[in-house]
Amino acid sequence: MGLHPLEFSECYLDSPCFREKIKAHEAELDKTNRFIKELYKDGKNLINATKQLGMAQRKFAQCLGEFQFEYIGDAKTDDERCIDESLQEFSSFLKNLEDQRELMMRNITETLMKPLEKFRKDHLGTARAERKKYEKETEKYYSSLEKLLNLSAKKKEPQLQEADVQVETMRQHFQEESLDYVCKLQEIQERKKFECVEPMLAFFQTVFTFYHQGFELAKDFDHYKRALQINIQNTRGRFEGARSEVYELMKRIREAPQEYRQTSAISCEGYLYVQEKRPPPFGSSWVKRYSTFVKEQKILHMVTFDHRSGGKIGEKESVTLKSCVRKTTDMLDRRFCLELDITDRPGTVLTVQALSEDDHKFWIQAMGGKEPIGHYLGRTYSKERGIDAQLDELGLSFVKNSISAIETRGINDQGLYRVVGVSSKVQKLLSMMIDEKTVMDLTTSEDWDVKTITSTLKLYLRSLPEPLMTYGLYKEFISPAKSGSPESRIQAVHCLVHKLPERNRQVLGLLMKHLANVAAHSKQNLMTVANLGVVFGPTLMRPQEETVAAIMDLKFQNIVVEILIEQNEKIFADAPESCPLSPAAPMFTAPTRQSKKLSRQNRPLAVYNPQALDIQNVSAVADGSSLATDETSMGSNESVSSQSSSASASETSTERSDHAPVKSSLSSGSNSRSPAAEASLSSAGALGESQPAATTAACDKEKLEESVTSRKAKAVYPCEAEHDSELSFQVGAIFNAVTPSREPGWLEGELEGKRGLIPENYVEML
Repeated sequence: MGLHPLEFSECYLDSPCFREKIKAHEAELDKTNRFIKELYKDGKNLINATKQLGMAQRKFAQCLGEFQFEYIGDAKTDDERCIDESLQEFSSFLKNLEDQRELMMRNITETLMKPLEKFRKDHLGTARAERKKYEKETEKYYSSLEKLLNLSAKKKEPQLQEADVQVETMRQHFQEESLDYVCKLQEIQERKKFECVEPMLAFFQTVFTFYHQGFELAKDFDHYKRALQINIQNTRGRFEGARSEVYELMKRIREAPQEYRQTSAISCEGYLYVQEKRPPPFGSSWVKRYSTFVKEQKILHMVTFDHRSGGKIGEKESVTLKSCVRKTTDMLDRRFCLELDITDRPGTVLTVQALSEDDHKFWIQAMGGKEPIGHYLGRTYSKERGIDAQLDELGLSFVKNSISAIETRGINDQGLYRVVGVSSKVQKLLSMMIDEKTVMDLTTSEDWDVKTITSTLKLYLRSLPEPLMTYGLYKEFISPAKSGSPESRIQAVHCLVHKLPERNRQVLGLLMKHLANVAAHSKQNLMTVANLGVVFGPTLMRPQEETVAAIMDLKFQNIVVEILIEQNEKIFADAPESCPLSPAAPMFTAPTRQSKKLSRQNRPLAVYNPQALDIQNVSAVADGSSLATDETSMGSNESVSSQSSSASASETSTERSDHAPVKSSLSSGSNSRSPAAEASLSSAGALGESQPAATTAACDKEKLEESVTSRKAKAVYPCEAEHDSELSFQVGAIFNAVTPSREPGWLEGELEGKRGLIPENYVEML
C-alpha cells in the first residue's frame, strides 16, 4: 500500500498513528530530494560529455566537407556528381545536427535542470522549513499544556481563566500549523508526480527530436509523448480539482473542528493523563497516554507517547472498565479528572485527566457517564439545507418534470448543468416541487429559467438522505473504475446497477437516459460525456464520511457516471445474465488512431518546452470559453470511462486504454495543440522519413486502395469529430462508398448523407 492520506481531523487528535503517517510522508520527500540532487549532478556530467562529443563531431564534419573527389575527363557523370556531393551533404547534415545539439543542451538546462532544482528548492525546501516550524509548535503547545494541567485548582478563578485562554490560543495556533503542514505535505506528494515527470518528458522529447532516427521512431515517440502528456494533464486537473475539495474540507474542519472529531459506535480515542502512584516520599506522577476505549467490551487501551521524545511509542496497557465517575476538585487538586473502577484489579481505582472541559465531557459520555452530549456522526445534505427530500412518488414526479422541461426548453443551452442558478431561487423551487400541495408543469412555466431547473435537480439529488447509488454500494462501484478492461468495467457496473433498490434504479435510469440525450447535443451545449461525469460524479455517489481519502476518489466517480451515460441502454434495459466474481480483469487496449504524416521540410529542429504548452484549456464558465474548448477541465474531450488508470510510458505500449483510440488533429489550427507542441510535431518528420519507410507506405497504400475502394465499413469504436472534415459516429454505424483518403491512416466515407474523413483503425471493412 502507498502512503496513507493525512486526514485533517487527525490534526486535532494528534495520535501516534498520525505521527507515524507524517513520518512516512517526510521520509518520502527526503528520498525525492536526494534523487533530484543526484540526478542534477549526473545531468551536469552529461552536458559536459555531450559538449566534448559535439566538438569531435564538428571536426569530423569539417574533414568530410573539405574533401572532394576528382574526376577524369572534362565532365562528371550523374553518378559521380551524386557521389561527389554526398560528402558535402554529410558534412552539412552533421553541422546542422551539431547546431541542434547545442540547442538541445541549452534546452535541457532550461527544461530539465532548472525546473528540477527549482522544485527541490521551492517545494521540498519549503517542506523542510515547515517541518521545523511544526516541531517547534508541537514543543511549545504540549509544554504549555502540561503547565496548565499542573496548575492548582485552588488558584483564583481569574488566574485559571487567563491560563486557559493562553493555552487555548496556543492550541488553536498549533492546530492551525498542523493543518497547514499536513496540507502542504500532501500537496507536495501530489505535485511531485508532474513536477518531476514533466521535466523528464521534456528531456526525452528534446533528445528524440535531436536524433530523429527515421520516421517510425519519430511517430512512435509522438504517440508516447501524447500518451504521457495526457496522463500529466489529468493528474494536474484531479490535482487542481482535488486540491479545491481538500481546501474546502479543511475550511469546514477549521470552522467546526469538534464536529469532525473521529468517533464511532465501536470506539473513541484521544489523549489522557494517567496518574501513576509511587512509594513515599515520591508521591505520584502524571503520564500522557494515547487511549482508545472499546465501548462494547469496555476495554481501555493505553499507550505512552511523548511528542517531545522524538515520537517514540512507550509501554502499552489495557484495562477493563467497570465504572467511570467524575472526580471533583475537592478530592483532587486537578481539573478535568475521572475516576475509573477497574475490574482487572479489584479495589484499584485509576485516575485520569482529560485535556479540557469539552474533552472531559466527551470521555464521560463515551465511558457511560451521565452527562449527555451530542456528537457529530456524519453530515447529511438534507438536514444541512433544511430540505426534506425523499425518493418517493413526489420525488420521481419532480425528476420526470425537470427532465421534460430541460429537454424541451434548453437541451442546446451552452454549459447545461455547469452554469448554476441563483441559490435562493433554487432552494425555493425545490421546496415547492417536493410539496404535495404544489402542482406545476415546468415545461410550460416561464417563471423558472433552465439553469434554475438544472440546479434544482442537482440539489434534489444531493439532498436525498442517501445518495442515489447508495452508501452500501459505493466501494463496489468505485472498484471496477480503478482497474480492469473497458469490457469488464461495463459488466461490473451493469451488475451493480441491478443491485440497487428498485426506485433508485428507476430514477438513475431516467437520469442517465436524459444525460445521454444531453451529451448527444454536445456540439450545441458543449456538455460532453466527460463534462457530465465531472458534474454528476459527486452528486450521484459519495462515501458516508468526508475525508481526504474520499476526495482522491472523485476521478473514479466521474468514470462510473461516464460508463452509465455511454452504456445506459444496455445497463438499464435488462439485468445481466451473469456477474463476474471480481471486476478486475487483464487490461486490453484499443488501437491508436494514426497521426497525420508530415512532409520533410528544410527547417531547424523544434525542441519541446512544456512551459509553452497550454494544456489548461478549460477556464471558468463565466469567461464564456470554458466549454468551447476541445478538452474539459478533467482531461480530454473524449470520455475517460474506459481508460486504464494510467497510460503506458514505454515506446512499445503507447496506446490509450479507451473506448476510442487517440486521434491526432488534421489541421495545424486545432485548439487542442499549442504552438510549441505543433512545432515539435512538425519537426518529427524533418529528419526521419527514410526511403525504405516511404516505399513501404506506398505499397501499403496501394494494397489498401485495392481492398477498400467503394466498399462499406462498420464502426467498431465511437468517435467524435474534431474538425468539420471528420465524421462523428457511434459503435455499429455503417459507412457507404468508403475509399482511401489522401491523408495516411484515414478513409473517406458517407454517413447519413454526409461525406467526411474516418480514422482507418476505428472501422472494419464489410
